[in-house]
Amino acid sequence: MTTVILDTNALMMPVELDVRVFEELDRLVGADADLVTPRAVVEELEKLAEGGSGVEATAASVGRDLVSRCRVVETGVSYADDAVIELAETEGGYVLTNDRPLRDRLLERGVRVIGLRGRNALEITEP
Repeated sequence: MTTVILDTNALMMPVELDVRVFEELDRLVGADADLVTPRAVVEELEKLAEGGSGVEATAASVGRDLVSRCRVVETGVSYADDAVIELAETEGGYVLTNDRPLRDRLLERGVRVIGLRGRNALEITEP
């Protein structure tokens, strides 16, 4: 089974970028993928949903609801990007993110990254 780790902006993509994240993941890695997100990502979504406004708050609220489709994992760090990296190093698989600095950090560590291609499709970037 393939593991895909989702970061904060991945879970906000359906609202912010009109991406059908789960359909795209099915297309890229198969319907039986193990979708995982760190607890720090869930906490970041909660903060954005409760403290934000406009599209960002709506996207975070939807993202928080989408977490129900993921396995939430505790990590040793509270910063969401660091938690994603820690999880990628222990779980393997792919990371879904559209965050360029995080993507670059992951690729430097040899982690495969799934990100936006064009307007609303995802693609895999190999390290």
